[in-house]
Amino acid sequence: MLNTIRRKYGFYIVIVLFWLLMTLLKSAGALSSHFASLLVPMTYYAIAAVALNLCVGILGELSIGHAGFMCIGAFSGAIFSLLTKEALPGALRFFLAFLVGIALAALFGFLIGIPVLRLKGDYLAIVTLAFGEIIKNILQAVYFGVDSKGVHLALDMTDFTLEPDGLTLIKGPQGVSGTPRDSSFTVGIIVLLLALVLVHHLMDSRDGRAIMAIRDNRIAAEATGIHVTRYKMLAFTLSAAIAGAAGVLFSHNVTTMTNITNYFNYNASIMLLVYVVLGGIGNINGSVVAAMILYLLPEMMRGLQRYRMLIYAIVLILMMLFNWSPALVEKRRKAVAWLKNKLPGRGKGVA
Repeated sequence: MLNTIRRKYGFYIVIVLFWLLMTLLKSAGALSSHFASLLVPMTYYAIAAVALNLCVGILGELSIGHAGFMCIGAFSGAIFSLLTKEALPGALRFFLAFLVGIALAALFGFLIGIPVLRLKGDYLAIVTLAFGEIIKNILQAVYFGVDSKGVHLALDMTDFTLEPDGLTLIKGPQGVSGTPRDSSFTVGIIVLLLALVLVHHLMDSRDGRAIMAIRDNRIAAEATGIHVTRYKMLAFTLSAAIAGAAGVLFSHNVTTMTNITNYFNYNASIMLLVYVVLGGIGNINGSVVAAMILYLLPEMMRGLQRYRMLIYAIVLILMMLFNWSPALVEKRRKAVAWLKNKLPGRGKGVA
């Protein structure tokens, strides 16, 4: 019974204990203001890493456009919160903003998946990269607002005029500002746990086994009667929806998205891919740990100035060797087996 609980819920318990430790330290004033400000970003990057690992590790399709889905969730959630800022109480508004961001990200994931999932390998990666760049550039160029006459949309500031009662929602390169700061470390942990439960449940389900069968051998899966297109669309759309949830957390934490090229560009997608690769492709828990460590590490080393990125690069190399070197993987497996054998109730002579 204990082993079953440890295997199924051990990682969730670790995350809850980590949340409890950080919350206690923060309430006691033991955390610096800088470190405390990193806790919420750490959670939404971990959520985005879970989303990408579902696509790359479970579905087996390389996507370099998940920052685009984050962007959609961030902007749609922020716009909803701005529109309902005075009409709805904070908790309800934030919850509905999540639903809007997740729904729109899932919709775009479904629409993009229709043509994209017909491609394979590098071609799929290039198209998803192009999608992320297109979304980013459109949102950076558009002016969007509402007034008593309806909705106004323009690509040039000179063509964008509102009535005195109007509300500008997207200000071109200035992005969105004034979003309520509803995100918190606790909310981030809750969303992360929900994302993990959802993905783990999918992996253990009949649908998840079908998706992994497609990843391992598409022809064999199709020959056994698995509807390849349907299951690929399911995984890709769900992956986009989870990334959209991370985007909603993001927009309600920074409150002002003035330069989205720094948040949702090509480098952001590559950073998420690094989290997935170093945490282990297909290892959902590993991607969470990698995202947390690799996000916090460079931020905590800012005082080292020019040596900061050198140390960060060395850590990346060491993590890659630890996770992927055959010799180290074998030694790690033996060490884990030895520790399990030493645990109470697992030694020799125990029934």
